Amino acid sequence: MTATSQTRRVIAAALVGTSLEWYDFFLYGSAAALVFNKLFFPTFEPLTGTLLAFLTYATGFVARPLGGIVFGHFGDRIGRRNVLVATLLLMGAATFAIGLLPGYATLGVAAPLLLTALRFLQGLGLGGEWGGAVLMSIEHGDPRRSGFNASWPQVGVPAGNLLAAGVLGIMSATLSEEAFLSWGWRVPFLLSGVLVVVGLWIRLRIVESPLFARVERAGAKARMPLVEVLRTHPRALLSAGLSRIGVDVAFYTFVTYILAYVTGPLGLERGVALNAVLIGSVFQLFLIPLFGALSDRVGRRPVYLAGATGAAVWVFAFFPLLDTRSFPLITLASVVALACHAAMYGPQAAFIAELFSTRLRYSGASMGYQVAGIFGGAPAPIIAIWLFDRFGGTVAVSLYVVAALAVTAVGLAMAPGPRDDAPHDGAPRPRDVGLPGAPGDLGGAGGAGDPGGDPGTRTGTASREA
Repeated sequence: MTATSQTRRVIAAALVGTSLEWYDFFLYGSAAALVFNKLFFPTFEPLTGTLLAFLTYATGFVARPLGGIVFGHFGDRIGRRNVLVATLLLMGAATFAIGLLPGYATLGVAAPLLLTALRFLQGLGLGGEWGGAVLMSIEHGDPRRSGFNASWPQVGVPAGNLLAAGVLGIMSATLSEEAFLSWGWRVPFLLSGVLVVVGLWIRLRIVESPLFARVERAGAKARMPLVEVLRTHPRALLSAGLSRIGVDVAFYTFVTYILAYVTGPLGLERGVALNAVLIGSVFQLFLIPLFGALSDRVGRRPVYLAGATGAAVWVFAFFPLLDTRSFPLITLASVVALACHAAMYGPQAAFIAELFSTRLRYSGASMGYQVAGIFGGAPAPIIAIWLFDRFGGTVAVSLYVVAALAVTAVGLAMAPGPRDDAPHDGAPRPRDVGLPGAPGDLGGAGGAGDPGGDPGTRTGTASREA
């Protein structure tokens, strides 16, 4: 098999696997807005029930950093491929079990407790998934196309969201309210079992990352990857986390809170919001790789920052468009919002992965990416609901999104400079090339601008290290 064919197979495996895992994760978010408040928290008034449902939803974000720690450790110790298989199995099993879980009427308080536990397992699986999928795509591919290659696992987000919203939309449209709440909502969760089999078949056919194999042959694997990341890459870790927060807040406002807002305060049918998100996700399928490829030409940060700026402006048009109760205008709100998100999300994977050396990259990238979810995506729908209830309007919600996007801008600004001549920020820095230790990424652990790090160790495009 040629190198190009192998790269394509790896990217396809990453895309399919992440799509299935995000399908599972988003399915829960949609169900939290539409179903779980009624089935698992029926004794509370509607607003409180919805908040409690989103609290169980947030549990998955709390578990994601733990998944990043555990699976990141093994990804840097035993390889990327085997860890990706394990995360897919864990995520699929938890989602399938949610589809079988009885509600509050049958199990009482045990029902929401079990629901929370299964959501926690979902978060563990997803916490380990992202880093491995991105690294396999980068470390197998052409270094000149790292942004484009790394963007394909990112496409798994709209693909999974599209699949989840589509299946839920079909069930919602074809069933009565009573049938949907009784058993219809379970079908998408049970379908996860079939999809996992497909994902496993694809992932078991790919080979290990050549860069990890090189580290392994050299005997340069880190004994305690996370400890070493914290010691040698603190600035990179902080930059990765901060750059994620606004992206998460904006995204979960645009795709999750929209469901609660449209069906709650606006009093519209759930299909209106589901279909709008569905259409917006279709556009993202094409826009994410487009922006990833653009970042290979002009740099990661300019594209990333343009998306953040666009989202900060658009959020003030987003809610007024929803308030029109017009489906075409609600769809427009969703499409433009998710296009702005795509501009951030396309270059994000390569931006974060390139901050860390190969031997520590799974742990570093996973932690930087997943910890941000606790402060960004996890509380976003809850804070949005509270702000709307407290201030009686959506302006406060929009200001919250803008504040989070400002944090993202800070994270981008403080990122350590590239340690090769790749145009990560549009400013090649040849001074970082050829310094002592630069070719020695196998043993180096430091980061440019990281206290205590080896200033010559590169964090540039992963495949350059091959």
